This record gives sequence, structure tokens and C-alpha cells, in this order.
Amino acid sequence: MILSTTPAIDGHAIREYKGVVFGEVITGVNFLKDFAASIRNFVGGRSGSYENELVQARQNAMEEMAQRARSMGANAVVGIDIDYEVLGADNGMLMVTASGTAVIID
Repeated sequence: MILSTTPAIDGHAIREYKGVVFGEVITGVNFLKDFAASIRNFVGGRSGSYENELVQARQNAMEEMAQRARSMGANAVVGIDIDYEVLGADNGMLMVTASGTAVIID
């Protein structure tokens, strides 16, 4: 499965458009990560726990999108866009959405 943010893939012709596909992940951020991040925020530096959570959520959304494309008979997804949102009353949830167009390429 080829995944691309571009509308086409060099060296491959798009033979068929299968449709738009999505992968969504909503994950909660726990108290310990919030506490560690608040300390980092105070003293400076990067929050490794939040970065790891973000990387994992993005990978899971991409994998889910690719799986949905495969189930449609596609062998590639083009025009991928990834969006991030915070949800919940206290912004304690992270939502990552990956979307693109499932296609069949040569």
C-alpha cells in the first residue's frame, strides 16, 4: 500500500478512484502525562510523553485508513491530509484523523 500526501504518485498512473477513506483515533491523555508535561512547560524542553502519544495516534490513524482502502480494493491512497483536534470538557482527549482518496495504480 503506497500512501502519499501528493495527488499522484510518480511513475504510476491512477487507473481507478475507489473513494474517500478515513482513519480516526481518539485517545485520552492521563494524569501522569499531564503532570510531566506541566513540569516540562515550567522548566522548558520538549514533552516526550505527549510527542510519543501524538506519533502513536498518527500511526494508528494512517494504518486504519490504509486498512479501509485495502478493503475497497485499493493499492494506494493519495492526497492524504492529517488533522489534529483536542476534545472533551478539559481538552483531555486527542483526536487524529487521516483522510485521503483510495485508488488503484499501475
